[in-house]
Amino acid sequence: MRPDLSLDVTLEVRDRCLCLHLQRAARSVARMFDDVLRPVGLTNGQFSLLISLNRPEAPRMNDVASLLAMDRTTLTANLKPLQKRGLILVEVDQKDRRGRRLVLTDAGRDVLTQAVPVWRKTHEDLDRLLTTLTPSALRQALIDLT
Repeated sequence: MRPDLSLDVTLEVRDRCLCLHLQRAARSVARMFDDVLRPVGLTNGQFSLLISLNRPEAPRMNDVASLLAMDRTTLTANLKPLQKRGLILVEVDQKDRRGRRLVLTDAGRDVLTQAVPVWRKTHEDLDRLLTTLTPSALRQALIDLT
C-alpha cells in the first residue's frame, strides 16, 4: 500500500462521503420501489416519469427532463417502453412545433391508479425506517442538495 493513499483514506471516504451514502441509499430505495411496483408492471423510474405527466396540460419534454434530472437522450430512451405499452404519447407542441409534449394516456392513468396506493404504502414503511431524521427534513435536505 502506498503511504500517500493509506487505508485511513479509504475509511475516511467510506465513512464521510455523501455521494457514496446517497448512492447506496438511492439504490436501496430504488430496489424497494422496483419490487413493490413490479406487480403493476412499472419500475420506480417509470412510475416517477408517468406521475410527472399527470398534469392539467401535457408537459414539454424539456420540463420533464429537468424535473427528473435527466438529459433529453436518457428521457427519450425511458419513454420508448412506455410509448410501446400505450401509456404515453409524444406529440408536437402546438405552441412551438420544434418541441414535444408528453401526454399521459388513459391506459397510463389506469396503471398509475393501481400504482399510487402501492407507492403510498411503501412510503409509509420507509417513513417508519427514518429514526434519526423526519421524512420532511430528509426531503428538504435532498432538495437543498439539488
